[in-house]
Amino acid sequence: MTSSVLMAFPWLSLLLAIPFLGTFALLLWPGEPSPGRLRGITIGLLAAQLVASLALLLVFDPALGDMQLEELHSWVPSIGLNYQLGVDGLSLPLVLINAALTLVAAVCTRDFSKRPRIYFSMLLLISGAVNGAFLAENLLLFFLFYELELIPLWLLISIWGGNQRAYAATKFLIFTAVSGMLILGAFLGLALFTGTVDFSLTAITSERLAMGSQIVLLSALLVGFGIKLPLVPFHTWLPDAHTQASTPVSVLLAGVLLKLGTYGILRFGMGLFPEAWAQLAPGLAIWAAITVVYGSLAAIAQRDMKRMVAYSSVGHMGYVLLAGAAATPVALLGAEFQMVSHGLISALLFLLVGTVYRKTGTRDLDVLRGLLNPERGLPFTGTLMILGVMASAGMPGMVGFIAEFLVFRGSLLAYPIATLVCMVGSGLTAVYFLLLVNRAFFGRLAITPASDNPVDDARLDIQLAPVAPRETLPALALALGVLALGLFPALLGHWGEATTTAMAQLPALAAPITEGGLG
Repeated sequence: MTSSVLMAFPWLSLLLAIPFLGTFALLLWPGEPSPGRLRGITIGLLAAQLVASLALLLVFDPALGDMQLEELHSWVPSIGLNYQLGVDGLSLPLVLINAALTLVAAVCTRDFSKRPRIYFSMLLLISGAVNGAFLAENLLLFFLFYELELIPLWLLISIWGGNQRAYAATKFLIFTAVSGMLILGAFLGLALFTGTVDFSLTAITSERLAMGSQIVLLSALLVGFGIKLPLVPFHTWLPDAHTQASTPVSVLLAGVLLKLGTYGILRFGMGLFPEAWAQLAPGLAIWAAITVVYGSLAAIAQRDMKRMVAYSSVGHMGYVLLAGAAATPVALLGAEFQMVSHGLISALLFLLVGTVYRKTGTRDLDVLRGLLNPERGLPFTGTLMILGVMASAGMPGMVGFIAEFLVFRGSLLAYPIATLVCMVGSGLTAVYFLLLVNRAFFGRLAITPASDNPVDDARLDIQLAPVAPRETLPALALALGVLALGLFPALLGHWGEATTTAMAQLPALAAPITEGGLG
């Protein structure tokens, strides 16, 4: 009886109701509530959302590869728009990571005296929109949620960003708007060519389309979602957005919002057009290798810590495209691990970079030195930073290693050259993060350009303000997550393996793999 009640409960709608109703509650709250109260309410709502997300684990059957807990209500049937939700092993971990990182973003918000009502409302709105996008089973419904996060994030960058926030926010807006237009065009084109007015995932099929039409529509989706990932050469908005965004917004952007691109490519690109996907897969593997190496080389050239971490995101998202191109069960499971791994690690790194900036006033690697000083520096922050960069570089025992190993193991036979190039990119990750740690955290404590002048050195005895325990808790929680999933990968793989295996068995993707393929 209890089990049937749990299964019948609208869990997915609850995951939308909590953040959306919370948004309206904050915006319509009478009077002028204090910033602290608004923050407390937001944290409470996001904690409830996290609990509701974890409750999905109680009713989700990991042995099934299909959609579960489905909800369907007619909305605007004349245009094929229905309220249709479902969750599977691909979307479930992303819903969990969205709930966790949005809560982290709210908790680590320090300066919220400027328009706090709008700020916390936008956090809730973004979280609800992302949940909707990951859970939507209707193409038009997905598009609505995909676009819904655009304006809130633009506001978060343009109001609470750095000195060049207007430029970065406008660039983000333009790129993401183009992304949305391409995605909507592909969805409408699919409906037009197939002659259907039902945009449900289960109803849409491209099998009766000519291969040329499939490739055109798939290409539009690849570019649209490639902007969001981002893939080279559509990546230029991301470093600017990260550099100008506040720390909590960078946590959301890297940890959650980029996953809309990877999720969209796998769910809709590969899922709707498996035949065309198989035709383009060699080119996608090459595109992935270029993105990985370019992102790594660009990161090496950076002097701003935050910009370096931003370029590392470009490189690491390329692994997901490589796994999708190979489309083997192991590779697709690795893609899921990579999305979760990158979400945790990038959020951790951006939190730590934000702590460094808050305590020193700079992120310049030519200026910072010796932050690991145990008495006057930031020793605990430095320790977590070393752990974070080791995880990003794929050190064993951490989730980054599991993700990269699965991606490379699942892609090697299909595209050996592209996979080897991506392995080189993984090695370059260790290079640029070693440069970051060596320059900023080792040596004599200083916040000044290096000098051989002993007179200058005499001015370097500084005392940094200590980091309060409450400031380190979010980063510590993320670090523990990185270690837990690295040591016990079944915690994640258990929930997604059936779905990724089913995705690899789509028609035209399940053909035998031979060694020496292009790429």
